[in-house]
Amino acid sequence: MAAKIKKGDKVVVLTGKDKGKTGEVVQMFPSEDRAVVRGINLVRRHQKQTAQSEGGILTKEAPIHVSNIALADPKDGKATRVGFKIESDGRKLRVAKRSGETIDG
Repeated sequence: MAAKIKKGDKVVVLTGKDKGKTGEVVQMFPSEDRAVVRGINLVRRHQKQTAQSEGGILTKEAPIHVSNIALADPKDGKATRVGFKIESDGRKLRVAKRSGETIDG
C-alpha cells in the first residue's frame, strides 16, 4: 500500500496536547504506524553523562500515531485527507481531497 504520509510532509495535529499545531515529518515508522514530527509531542528525558555527551534533562520529539495527524493542504495549510491519482504515464500521485491539489510531482 502506498504511504499517505511521508518524510518531509507538512502535517497538522488533530488530537492531543499539540492539537492544531503544524510541523514537518522528520521520520516515519511504517511498521508501528507512527511518525516523528518536528516540534510536536515533546518529551523530557534524563540523560546520563557519557564521554561523548553531556548529562542532564533533554527535550526531544516522541513518535505520534498517524491517526492523530493529517496532511496539511498545499493551498491553505488546513488538514486534508489524501487520495491517489494515476497519471497517463503510469505514475501514482498523492492528491489533497480538500482542494484537489497534487502533493508531489
